[in-house]
Amino acid sequence: MKKMLFGFIFLFISFSLFSQSKKRKDINAIKQMCGCFEVRFNFAETFVNSVNQDYVPSKNYKSGALEWAQLIFENSDQISIQHILITGEMNSPYIIKHWRQDWLHENQDFYIYDHNNKWNYNFKTKKEVKGQWTQKVYQVDDSPRYEGTSTWVHVDNKSFWENITPAPLPRREYTKRSDYNVTLRGNRHEISLEGWIHDQDNAKVIRESGKKDVILSYEKGYNEYRRVSDEKCISAKKWWKKNQNKWEKVRQKWRSVYDRKTELTLARKKDGSPLFIFLFDQKVKNQKEISSIIESFIVY
Repeated sequence: MKKMLFGFIFLFISFSLFSQSKKRKDINAIKQMCGCFEVRFNFAETFVNSVNQDYVPSKNYKSGALEWAQLIFENSDQISIQHILITGEMNSPYIIKHWRQDWLHENQDFYIYDHNNKWNYNFKTKKEVKGQWTQKVYQVDDSPRYEGTSTWVHVDNKSFWENITPAPLPRREYTKRSDYNVTLRGNRHEISLEGWIHDQDNAKVIRESGKKDVILSYEKGYNEYRRVSDEKCISAKKWWKKNQNKWEKVRQKWRSVYDRKTELTLARKKDGSPLFIFLFDQKVKNQKEISSIIESFIVY
């Protein structure tokens, strides 16, 4: 009986240590996405499903940028990374607040994109998300974009995370295409020796309420984040230090919105301008004004 008891204790301790070690590997992999990177964005439409003989595929897209990924919050169950673009000359850079990604361990609350700028609240059980990390991706104004949950995998000297989830159209498409309204994103984040890779297998989807999704075409995305000296991104680091308090107020308002745990629909524009135009205004700084602006875009 004692041998059996000791056996159970040994297995419990071993499993606990393995779980802690696995989680530590997960955290280390996620934090590898912080730092200064030269980024190469590549997208190409591949297979076409449309029966329309006049269908015109999107042109191949290539672009590059210098990007600073700032760690803005960390605890044992959450890591938040703000991406900041740097354009122009080194001696006179132009800084653009870019997307943000939050990673939550065993998160149970989700805002899943539907269509027409609407996100549906979804709750998952502890069993469904055990050992998983949710990646929540936000727009430049910290409004929701897309999110999904999966397990980080560490095998054969590789660390990667894969997930499929619906999302709004990417910025490079939504001003040019109106023949589809949802991107079904197949995301793979893999840590590499040079930095990390965002590998995508996407579907361009036509979604209508009460009808089955129709896939218009497929797309391949391959974005390389190659690590460079942090000194190249010093201008973005200084910009964030100067502006971080304002954006904490913005996130604070959004947290109160997400805590409502209900369907969320956002207006695309107000007075002819999208939300980020209002929030990027340097004169907008206090919590009351920020909250009022964000609230004005929520459709009830």
